[in-house]
Amino acid sequence: MKKPSCFCTIFTQVSLCFALYLALNLGQPIYSKRSDSRALDLYFISVRGGFRPLKQQTQLLKLMEKVAKVYNVSFVVNTSELGEDDPLMQNGTMLFPSLKVPWFTTRTSKGHGESYFHEQIKIPFGNTLDIIGVDTGSLQVHANYISRRRFISGVKGDSMLTGPSREIGQNQLHWLTKTLEATSSNWRMVVGFHPLVVCEENKEQVEAKQFYEPLRHIFVKFGVNVYLSGQGCSKHVNHVNVAYIGNPTPRENESYFTSVKGKELVNGFLLHSVSSLEIVIYFINSAGEVVHKTVLQQTGKEVM
Repeated sequence: MKKPSCFCTIFTQVSLCFALYLALNLGQPIYSKRSDSRALDLYFISVRGGFRPLKQQTQLLKLMEKVAKVYNVSFVVNTSELGEDDPLMQNGTMLFPSLKVPWFTTRTSKGHGESYFHEQIKIPFGNTLDIIGVDTGSLQVHANYISRRRFISGVKGDSMLTGPSREIGQNQLHWLTKTLEATSSNWRMVVGFHPLVVCEENKEQVEAKQFYEPLRHIFVKFGVNVYLSGQGCSKHVNHVNVAYIGNPTPRENESYFTSVKGKELVNGFLLHSVSSLEIVIYFINSAGEVVHKTVLQQTGKEVM
């Protein structure tokens, strides 16, 4: 039996020490200090875009800037309906120096044009992270066509189910399949505005249900590790080794994503730490506190 390499042994020990350190420091401001044990990791922020009251937006961007400085954030993933017109992205890159980094933003075209992207990010030791943005608006339109197809019979050539919206949805699924098929990246993160899971209100347990079937099938087939959405549940849902994670929701659109252990997540964001062997995701509230974390290993399963 082959012995584990020295690097893997050391990395495992350091990761365990860091996990203990973080467990003892949950609830502390994340921007107060940075652990040297993850100095080589790639850091990036993901945030729910959209409109906010000016005071709320300014508070969020100031907090993001503090974290970006401490962790030398490489880029921001903006889960938004508005794409390049998103006000959070525009003000962040214009007014806050530490946020003048690349922003990768989603858009929901609802079938009018193509709004998806693929970015390959280098991480330490020659590995890569794929950030793949999908237009969930056009995919929802496509899903509606598929649902109608099931109930419509006797219509030759599907004359009621044709049109540019349907074609855009089909084209995007084809593009996503080809993109994932061609990549050899270590980590694969797909980003879209709409969640693919539904949370049960006032229940701690979150059920993985109502998946958009073609996307779910593609994720599982091609080893997607994370689906990151602009809204979702207070804790991630793991389904067939894919972690479904939602960004904190602004208060005016507050749904079930309200708190973890009594601490608010609204108007917060996520900080991601990526290494060759794992991704650590910190849920940061408006006070700058780490109120929850998720650790994903290459299998896609959570470890605590």
